[in-house]
Amino acid sequence: MTNELAKSEMAALLEEVQEQLRTVAKVQQERAQLVGSASARGKRVTVFVNADGTVIETRFGPGIEDLSYAEIAKAITEAAQAAAVDVAHKGQQLLAPLHDRRARLPKLSDLIEDMPDFASQVPQPPRASTAPPGAAERQVHAAGPDDGSMRFSNVEAYDHDGTTDRGVTDSSW
Repeated sequence: MTNELAKSEMAALLEEVQEQLRTVAKVQQERAQLVGSASARGKRVTVFVNADGTVIETRFGPGIEDLSYAEIAKAITEAAQAAAVDVAHKGQQLLAPLHDRRARLPKLSDLIEDMPDFASQVPQPPRASTAPPGAAERQVHAAGPDDGSMRFSNVEAYDHDGTTDRGVTDSSW
């Protein structure tokens, strides 16, 4: 009878996974249709982005001629960033029921004894900077101590500037 119970639970789990996959396909289609928008400088600049945050349209409103080129450029950047936040928020709302449903499914570590929970070990990616290229904010993290490069402490110092370095023609060969 235990075998029948296990088969029944596995069938229910497989049905739930298949339903989850159908929901994922539906949500992916809906997400592809999302559009975010935002305005800057009193609606003189409005930017529209697709679900990936790519600018798909930029509109200038009345009074745009009163702004300098630098002000227009800054307004476009601000509106595009705000529109990307808008569409990301819409995407999160769209995915929320899917995440809730997935949270109810058992993890692999729940099904297999001594299996580690790999999902909890995945590092969270850092947020991308919205600072312009060359900004001080971008320079701070460029060469920090946690930049992933290898550091060696047991090395000999070598004076590159004090050698003649004639290579294979050196008489010491």
